[in-house]
Amino acid sequence: MSVTKRLAPGGRNGVARKESRDPIGYAVAALNVVAQSDLIDRLGLRKRAEQVVFTSTRTGFAALTRAGRTFTPRGAKGAPGVRVPSTDPRGVFDLTPTEDEQMLVDVVSELAVEVLRPAAADADTACEAPADVLRATTEVGLPILGVPESLGGISEARSAMSGTLVAETLAKGDMGLAVAALAPGAVATALSLWGTEAQQQTYLPAFTGDEVAGAALALSEPTVLFDVLAPATTAVRDGDELVLDGVKSAVPRGGDAELFVVGAQLDGAPVLVLVEAGTEGLRIEGDPSMGVRAATLSKLHLDGVRVPADAVLGASDGSTYTECVRLSRLAWCALAVGTAQAVLDYVTPYVKERRAFGEPIAHRQSVAFMVADIAIELQAMRLVTYKAASRAAQGKDFSREVALARQLCSTRGMRIGLDGVQLLGGHGFVKEHPVERWYRDLRALGVLEGGVLV
Repeated sequence: MSVTKRLAPGGRNGVARKESRDPIGYAVAALNVVAQSDLIDRLGLRKRAEQVVFTSTRTGFAALTRAGRTFTPRGAKGAPGVRVPSTDPRGVFDLTPTEDEQMLVDVVSELAVEVLRPAAADADTACEAPADVLRATTEVGLPILGVPESLGGISEARSAMSGTLVAETLAKGDMGLAVAALAPGAVATALSLWGTEAQQQTYLPAFTGDEVAGAALALSEPTVLFDVLAPATTAVRDGDELVLDGVKSAVPRGGDAELFVVGAQLDGAPVLVLVEAGTEGLRIEGDPSMGVRAATLSKLHLDGVRVPADAVLGASDGSTYTECVRLSRLAWCALAVGTAQAVLDYVTPYVKERRAFGEPIAHRQSVAFMVADIAIELQAMRLVTYKAASRAAQGKDFSREVALARQLCSTRGMRIGLDGVQLLGGHGFVKEHPVERWYRDLRALGVLEGGVLV
């Protein structure tokens, strides 16, 4: 008998008793879904799953340590890093998830419903994600979803489609908590996609061990008419160093981060620059927002921050930066789809149960048509997002598809949030119902850049 099945917590045959679960128990139960599947052997994840279940059963999920980490440079400078290969096209228009993708969605779905959703309201009020929720999302492998196996991750091929499905599923629980959970993985994925051997060997071990480093992708700026492809933050060469000046906004969990990927203008082209949290001249302050509050958004002030010239991530001609923006927008589209699905799932039974003038309000055509429009627009959002993700996973040009997805998800996503509030009438205005929070979160699609990546 394998270690994972022998040590499964809960009732007989490793089935956890639901009535006694705490957030850690939910995460362990999610791990058991993976542990008891034959697919785990084909994926080569048996050993890792056994270690996680054993550790979590014996002592609970280990507390994360985010302060004082020192990154020691390793690997050959300038040598190309490991790259995750593109997926093979299936040759048919089929949006059905593969067995592996469906297994991943099932695990994350339980986590979203049982852990994220109950904690969402308090996290929104506190502008902070609970530590136990973050530990649970870390233990199911979210930070290393885009990291190749050769570097300690779980990916055998490009994970843009898997990442999209995970982001969508998490957002059904709560978008703010989803962003908080996915923020470190965005940096790990960026290092996997574009990092040199030295950068990967230096930083990726911080994401693949028992203690996952806090990290954030900082692209947004608090400037009027901000254009993400023309950042105001500058990087100026000074000998063997780069000097960074500027301000970044909407940085998720900035106070916890030990590593930032910062967008800046270098030699007339936008680039990504690796900046460690302890660097002199770097200052972080809170940046509370209307929505996505559980992600603890922050401002990043760079005042004469000096980093090595080889801290540039990927190409310095703007191509890497542009691809990063597109993959980040794809992630935000997935988050919008998941949140919009939560709205639809909530208002549909509500309008059938809410009675006015002696009958359910769903009997009114204006109400029924509004719910139908939400379902139609949501399906359109999902289709264009999946198409962009599929092309990205196959290594094809997806610029057109992601542009369409962003336009549709930002405009129709906000409309779905507004219609959800409208369908609840007076209840849509109060915090007793979560729709007002989802409406505030969905408005982020039109203004935020960076933070997440698939």
